[in-house]
Amino acid sequence: MISLPDDLLRAVDMEAGRRGTTRSGYLRELAEETLRRKSALRAEKMAEIDAMDLPARSHGGGVAELVKANRPEH
Repeated sequence: MISLPDDLLRAVDMEAGRRGTTRSGYLRELAEETLRRKSALRAEKMAEIDAMDLPARSHGGGVAELVKANRPEH
């Protein structure tokens, strides 16, 4: 179950009706498409980094420290 503002819910319902699907079906399509795009963008960025032909580094490379330093505070 999710909560949406009334105006957004009306817009979702109108678009779902226009597409001949249900609210749940339309929201599922949106979520799947968003996740597909995010995955494709991630793969594209990884390919760009791989193509940079940077010198090889050992595992780690200070990543743990970088993550800790940039971790959001609660």
